[in-house]
Amino acid sequence: MDAKATPVNPVFCTIVPPHVLDKLAQAEDSERAERGLRTIEHDALQRTRRRLTTVRGLPVAATRSDADKPNRTIYDAKHQETLPGRKVHSENDKPSKDASVNRAHAGLGATFDLYLKVYERRSIDNAGLPLDATVHYGENYDNAFWDGRRMVFGDGDNDLFLDFTIPVDVIGHELTHGVTQYTANLEYWGQSGALNESVSDVFGSLIKQYALGQNASQADWLIGAGLLGPNVTGEALRSMKAPGTAYDDDVLGKDPQPATMDDYVKTSRDNGGVHINSGIPNHAFYLLATALGGNAWERAGHIWYDVLTGGQLDKNAQFADFARLTVAAARARFGEGDELQSVLKAWSQVGVPTS
Repeated sequence: MDAKATPVNPVFCTIVPPHVLDKLAQAEDSERAERGLRTIEHDALQRTRRRLTTVRGLPVAATRSDADKPNRTIYDAKHQETLPGRKVHSENDKPSKDASVNRAHAGLGATFDLYLKVYERRSIDNAGLPLDATVHYGENYDNAFWDGRRMVFGDGDNDLFLDFTIPVDVIGHELTHGVTQYTANLEYWGQSGALNESVSDVFGSLIKQYALGQNASQADWLIGAGLLGPNVTGEALRSMKAPGTAYDDDVLGKDPQPATMDDYVKTSRDNGGVHINSGIPNHAFYLLATALGGNAWERAGHIWYDVLTGGQLDKNAQFADFARLTVAAARARFGEGDELQSVLKAWSQVGVPTS
């Protein structure tokens, strides 16, 4: 199936891709398999609910007078699956005794900071949208998701996955799905869906780099480092530096992401491979950022942000469409210098045409 097929509503987006959960559901260990199956069934139900109840292309609300300050609220689901749960932490409260609450609060803040201080964006909707999150969702729930309204974190099973509030880039990734929802609104299918996922990986990584003060050469370019449990052979969910190398595990399988169009995966699963083929634009961004050097959120990040928010990116955009817009954005912002040449070279290296 291709990007012209009927798309799934993009507002329910999970960090752990379906192909990983499929492998988990096939585990020889019955308890592991049951956890994987429960997570798959839960996520499928949530996608159906969002498709039936959510209006696409959300209008932007009137800008709040304090839109340049985060307004974070954390809820506790108490291991149930009812949202939002009980309110346990507000913006100006002292740190909680619950580490998951504190990590969620900090991750929401790190995301808000990058978008405001680097891109002058006031929260997810650019109008000061309050940032809500729910922790301790479900029983051993092996995922985290953005549901169009809030971040929701499972605790993991402490076997294959740890608490999903641990990696700040996971939080940034999911909240960036919200930014995409309010801007380009990329269809969650095929190449446009892979671009949707890649944009979230790009800005999730930039949020981590900004929070840690790391330049492009210092960054690990991993998505979800610190999330995999003690019994997994791997270091993260994805690698932008070397797609296809993030994990190789007896239970979860091998990272299937391609780095170039030579290995593009044609599939009807995972909404047409959105979590798999996102490795290609991910790698293009990594190549651009490391070629330019310095802080990746500056030149490379601005080019990607300009495309996402510039109004020219079609919701059904293919990789080549996005690549051409990055060339135009680089030229518009930086002229004919190193930035433009590096953009052209990065896309050429991953096999995506720009003309």
